[in-house]
Amino acid sequence: MRTLFSVGTFLLACSFSTLVPATPGEEAQLEQLDKIERELELQRDWAKYRWEKTNSECYQQYWVNSCLKDSRAQYRKEIDPIRVQEVELHEVQRKLRSSIKDQRDAAKIAERASAEKAAERVANQKEFEEKQKAAAARAADVEQ
Repeated sequence: MRTLFSVGTFLLACSFSTLVPATPGEEAQLEQLDKIERELELQRDWAKYRWEKTNSECYQQYWVNSCLKDSRAQYRKEIDPIRVQEVELHEVQRKLRSSIKDQRDAAKIAERASAEKAAERVANQKEFEEKQKAAAARAADVEQ
């Protein structure tokens, strides 16, 4: 099962080496990567559970330190491949999230640059200035 995840993560990393803008597809891929991340966290939790259980069993033996050392070594053997997969996965997620953010930023910039939005901003600015003048006039009337 671990090899399946490592192969899957490797293939995903290779497929994202050249990101092509496709926001809906990228969003779906990000969800898939989040699912893989949850599975890796589950594997990590089970490895930690087995390690803690072995540690508690070590205290029932005479050679506690040796048993704890062996237990820790076994835990590292289990956790190291998971950690490698997590590092690769997080790198791919970072690139994907960055790409999605860049696309959203570009869309916002394009929206702000549109003529309709520029006209709307000018109208809003004029309306705001008129409201400010009206409020200042009301405040002056109240003071008199």
